[in-house]
Amino acid sequence: MDIFCKIINGEIPSKTIYEDDKVLVILDVNPRGNGHSLIIPKKHYKDLYDIDNETLIHIFSVAKKIGDMLEDKLHCNGITLEQNNGICQEVKHFHLHVIPRYKYDDIIDVDEVYNILKH
Repeated sequence: MDIFCKIINGEIPSKTIYEDDKVLVILDVNPRGNGHSLIIPKKHYKDLYDIDNETLIHIFSVAKKIGDMLEDKLHCNGITLEQNNGICQEVKHFHLHVIPRYKYDDIIDVDEVYNILKH
């Protein structure tokens, strides 16, 4: 069982900022920007070639919501969406990175970002 399956099953704690019946959105523990989030389908899919189109469309719909939240609450100046497959995929469970971009990259603590997003 991979780390994302364990997070989804509640075996490993996470900083969840959004959840619905299909996905969990958590803050990345090694962020590349304040609010760097991971959209993880609750059903295990290995990669882009394993996931069904309906779930993929839902994930990108959630990415728009998360992008809006990051702009509203953290005042980012844009977002980057990133998804890796094959040898560049560290965790073999499909996930989409939502990485906020700022004119000035002053990284703050993940706990502080979580508190901003949850209020």
